[in-house]
Amino acid sequence: MSVEIQNVDFNDSEQSQQFLMLMDQYACDPMGGGKPLGPVVRDTLVEELQKQSSFNAAIAYVDGQPAGLVNYIEGFSTFAAKPLINIHDLAVHSDFRGRGLSHQLLAFVEKEAEKLGCCKLTLEVLAENLIAKNSYGKFGFEPYQLSEAGGPAQFWQKKLS
Repeated sequence: MSVEIQNVDFNDSEQSQQFLMLMDQYACDPMGGGKPLGPVVRDTLVEELQKQSSFNAAIAYVDGQPAGLVNYIEGFSTFAAKPLINIHDLAVHSDFRGRGLSHQLLAFVEKEAEKLGCCKLTLEVLAENLIAKNSYGKFGFEPYQLSEAGGPAQFWQKKLS
């Protein structure tokens, strides 16, 4: 099995289509929401991502076939006064699971973070996604808290129209 990981060039139509295919497969997975990407998202996602200077994506290819992706966003830690990277999406196509691709994608992002002098990697994970939580734990991620008194951090959202 030959694995190659490449940053996505959203100006490359073939890579953009591979990215959309992997995102759609992830969206259809129960841990990605269980529904395909909507038509508006499919039609506009690549164009909108081209406008985002802090957004990056990488695709893992197994024997030349797109097999997984990681989307990551450059951010900044005010507590460390250094950049950080947030892993926004990590998905491996169901046909390629169980081959260690998620750790290879995480290692790829970790190297990118080291190049940028980042202080940490962050990510969110669903409470019941036990497979992902186990994998992230093996890679060195752990729940975040500033102090025991404050308890663990939680990821919240407020949707805007």
